Amino acid sequence: MASVRHTVALVTVVFAVLGLLAAPAAAAAGGPPPPAAAAATTAHPDAAGSPLLLAQSGDEAVQGTLRDAEGEPVEGVVITVTTAGGEVIGEAESDAEGNWSLPMPGPGEYVATLDQGTLPDGAALRDPERDSLAFELRTGQQRTVLFPIGEGGTVGTFLDSVLAQTLSGLRFGLIIAITALGLSLIFGTTGLVNFAHGELVTLGAVMAWFFNAPAPRGVGLTLILAGLIATVLSAGAGGAIELGLWRPLRRRRTGLIQMLVISIGIALILRNLIQIWFGASSRPFFDYTIQQPWTLGPLRLTPRDAAVMLLATLTLVGVATMLQRTRIGKAMRAVADNRDLAESSGIDVQRVILVVWVIGGGLAGFGGILYGLSENVSYLMGFRLLLLMFAGVILGGLGTAYGAMLGSIVVGLVTELSTLFFSTELKFVWALVVLILILLVRPQGLLGRRERIG
Repeated sequence: MASVRHTVALVTVVFAVLGLLAAPAAAAAGGPPPPAAAAATTAHPDAAGSPLLLAQSGDEAVQGTLRDAEGEPVEGVVITVTTAGGEVIGEAESDAEGNWSLPMPGPGEYVATLDQGTLPDGAALRDPERDSLAFELRTGQQRTVLFPIGEGGTVGTFLDSVLAQTLSGLRFGLIIAITALGLSLIFGTTGLVNFAHGELVTLGAVMAWFFNAPAPRGVGLTLILAGLIATVLSAGAGGAIELGLWRPLRRRRTGLIQMLVISIGIALILRNLIQIWFGASSRPFFDYTIQQPWTLGPLRLTPRDAAVMLLATLTLVGVATMLQRTRIGKAMRAVADNRDLAESSGIDVQRVILVVWVIGGGLAGFGGILYGLSENVSYLMGFRLLLLMFAGVILGGLGTAYGAMLGSIVVGLVTELSTLFFSTELKFVWALVVLILILLVRPQGLLGRRERIG
């Protein structure tokens, strides 16, 4: 179908942009990373959770270098390493050069925890929540775990903090918008509230991780190619679910409430299958993990984050253009407005719904890949994002694609800006509070239309 070809072409273009903007990871081979590389690494605010895999021979070990915002070594900081189950393996303390290392008993999944109480005065983690980092160790390999350290106390002005969190919220909101757009299109054309949409997000990220991971855990492709394949497979998964499940259920005139319950069951099945195959720990992609950030006044932005924001923007613009200018896009809007009238006008409603599921699955998978670049990949990532996707769709207006985009960006901004005043553990709560307040004033959502009932 022409629309599917256009979608694949769009995804190919945006992944090409990712290759141009995202600088390669600075991988070191043999021994601890040099001080210059360590300084560049610790300056990256998102480096935590993105450990660098060192290809070395010999016994397994975990190591790292601690440097402050000025690039000076941080001495006397204690790092404790435990198994994924909580059993203590040992402790290490950074030396005068900021280096620390700890021999490991063998391959497996571990957690490194930095004792923030041992940080010197004037130093603090850039993200205090990331004092515990999960990592995986393979046979004969060493892994560098990075804890980005900045200045403690009041850093910069309040305006600087607002600008930094606004940028972070915009990036997060764009990711939510991509994933929520497919959810909104599916609801608009079928009326189905799909609780399994979050698992499509996870599926895209997990498949990209598998194709990107080196052998024997994966295929060993570059992330650009791995992401392209995962996005296409996610789109195919969306179409397969429509053809194999939802279309037969609609033919049997299954009610929307029953289909909603079925979607919850599908979500549980997919989530547990992904956990069995992928595991319960979170893992980063193997490309674009270590980058030198760009400094723009009070803002710090890595090429990877800039690429994520640009790709998300291009995708949203491309989908909006498709909805406005192409025949299939106009058909989607017609089916969403009045399905019976669209069918009587000669529109193949079942074909339109299939295309919507393919596009929705592709957008969900692509959004999961972008989210995995910003955070680690885990089997729960789509489930955690699902509530925010629903919030974005409802805030923007049910069934409106443009409303889903706008509402998701608002949700992302509120989520990150709320951390300036409240605990980061409550940032999702404040996004939902804003949703409630806006709906009290404008029940139809930001871009929704009033409807007369009765």
